[in-house]
Amino acid sequence: MHAVRLVDGAPRVVDVAPPEPGAGWVRVAVRSAGICASDLHLIDAGFPVSATLGHEIAGVTDGGTPVAVEPIVPCGVCGPCAAGAYHLCDTAAFTMIGVGTDGGMAEALIVPERSLVPLPAGVALADASLVEPLAVAVHGLRLGGHTGATDTAIVGAGSIGLAAVAAAAHTVSTGGGGGRISVLARHDHQRVAAEALGGSVLDDPSAHQSTADLVVEAAGTADAFAQAVDLVRPGGTIVLLSIHWSPTPTPGIGLWLKEARVIPAMTYGAGPDGRDIDH
Repeated sequence: MHAVRLVDGAPRVVDVAPPEPGAGWVRVAVRSAGICASDLHLIDAGFPVSATLGHEIAGVTDGGTPVAVEPIVPCGVCGPCAAGAYHLCDTAAFTMIGVGTDGGMAEALIVPERSLVPLPAGVALADASLVEPLAVAVHGLRLGGHTGATDTAIVGAGSIGLAAVAAAAHTVSTGGGGGRISVLARHDHQRVAAEALGGSVLDDPSAHQSTADLVVEAAGTADAFAQAVDLVRPGGTIVLLSIHWSPTPTPGIGLWLKEARVIPAMTYGAGPDGRDIDH
């Protein structure tokens, strides 16, 4: 079967043997797989990815069940796993599906049974690879204490930023509270998407300084971090939903004066209401 793997440091379509599931593993016929920016960063950084690429995955099991896939493969015995924080597993970065274990840019893959995320009726498999980035947003908002009453600003309107808009809008619409969702976007098509998902575009960020209870930084740049500090209210919270691949300077006195909490969000895990990816 066909799969996408790194050959001489570049992604190539290659022929590989079809996967056969062992005990506790399930075969999934892939129907959609997303290209994440982190895939490109890992390639550029020379990370030792030897497996088939792709951790944003949806497909159908051999039994005919439509599923998305949670790509974390925790060891189950390290300190974080024992504490229930399996997404912080000591070895997860090297065993993650699409990094250390064959991923979804293939005709089929095998995954641990625990990784299956059954899809509700009506969710198209062509769209369901977006379940994984949506889980990133759900996790970050949970860490930031987001509720329907939270005034939220989202800096960056790429795929993760827009996922945060959608997740926040869902909480506001189902939980009530009237929380505002403001979005700082660079491009016109991002602004259109943000508004369609339930956000309001910040045309003049300076008019909204120090007003947000929660700021989601979803761009991964020093400028975005600084903008998040400008927008957060004193005593508010900043969630770093993006990955900062190189050292980022702390915005300094503004962050200190506001005594804002800064919370990095790592993928997704489980909270009091179950797995982030099931929400």
